[in-house]
Amino acid sequence: MILPRSDLLPRMVAKSLSKKKPAAAFAAGDDESARGRLLNAATHLFCKNGINATGIDAIIDEAGTAKTTLYKLFGSKTNLVHAVLESEGKQWREWFIGAIEAGGGDPQTKLSRIFPALKTWFAEERFYGCPFINAVAEHDKDAKQFRNIALKHKKVVLAHIEKLAAEMGAAEPTVLAHQLALLIDGAIVAAMVSCDPTVADTAGLAAGNLFAPPKIKKAKPAGRAAEQQLLAV
Repeated sequence: MILPRSDLLPRMVAKSLSKKKPAAAFAAGDDESARGRLLNAATHLFCKNGINATGIDAIIDEAGTAKTTLYKLFGSKTNLVHAVLESEGKQWREWFIGAIEAGGGDPQTKLSRIFPALKTWFAEERFYGCPFINAVAEHDKDAKQFRNIALKHKKVVLAHIEKLAAEMGAAEPTVLAHQLALLIDGAIVAAMVSCDPTVADTAGLAAGNLFAPPKIKKAKPAGRAAEQQLLAV
């Protein structure tokens, strides 16, 4: 998941200017720097090319580290995938919640910011879709390792949307949250396939219909209804 703000990506640890820094501290700094480079490289390659299509050699080549460093820090490619998903999920949630909360306003105003925010993300040059959707899609559907991480991420997003829906006075906040989540997921997939950021506008229009008060059908007068039934016989 390449976020719409580069400052959300993992940052390199700054080099200390002190010449008296202990060797152990240098080693820790080097490991942290290498970890950041590996996470950045793996995030980019997993999102762009897919997890299965990305080998260890491609990751260490882009990160500029040794293979032994990758295994020292993560132990395996699977552990690296988990670290990428956990890191990207946290950063995306912080961005997403920050985007809809920015500027304040009432709960409906905040919910209405969902799809304009997604449109900004979809327009990024390195938008490759949702890594959670992609990870689950390209692996055995009975495998739970990536599905569990995806569900954990989804629950946090749903909880915030449901909270706003309840504050808005929705009759069924949980249902509204799930409806909006379906529109979000659908827009992400549609934008990835079509490379068209404006699918977020269409999803936003559909979401607006969910906020509108339900239309109540007027009951027909009993006499008129009975008359129509007789005519229909």
